[in-house]
Amino acid sequence: MEDAASQIVDHYERHALSWDADRRFAVWSDRPFIERFLGFLPPQAMILDLGCGGGSPVALHMAGQGLRITGVDSSPTLISLARTRMPDHAWILHDMRSVSLGRKFDGILAWDSFFHLRYADQRRMFGIFAAHAAPSAVLMFNAGPGHGEVVGDYRNDPLYHASLDAEEYEALLSEVGFTLIEHSVNDFATGGRIFWLARAP
Repeated sequence: MEDAASQIVDHYERHALSWDADRRFAVWSDRPFIERFLGFLPPQAMILDLGCGGGSPVALHMAGQGLRITGVDSSPTLISLARTRMPDHAWILHDMRSVSLGRKFDGILAWDSFFHLRYADQRRMFGIFAAHAAPSAVLMFNAGPGHGEVVGDYRNDPLYHASLDAEEYEALLSEVGFTLIEHSVNDFATGGRIFWLARAP
């Protein structure tokens, strides 16, 4: 487990082009969740997309709705793809676990990225979320069904996932002043994601 967890950054850089292509050409099954997030945002909202990948389809869709995107990813290849696709938006090569931009955002998204972090790193992320949240900002991230670690694989290469339990996520949100809007468990009709949606004070 520990070895797979420590390799997550290198994993995405190794497979960046394949992962980006697979994501773009697959059915966008998680779009309903992204639309749910967008439904709470004002027009021309400023979005912090943590673990943005190559920007397609999620950031491209948000940009098409008139939102301003600041994307953060640890893969140089994926950040380069996002910059090429959306040069008018901001793309930052950085590890989300230590990002500190000195700016506030109307929406913070950690989609299909947050759940690759170890338990302790996930807990620390709530301070990072809070530090970048404008008043009444909306946060969305996805996680697992309960406390545990799973090592899957992508192209026969181990891929680490972890989740805290629901009670701890609720407590962590409360500690940084966020109010829970929705916690949705597996809905396989819309992609099978388990997501958390919350609002900053």
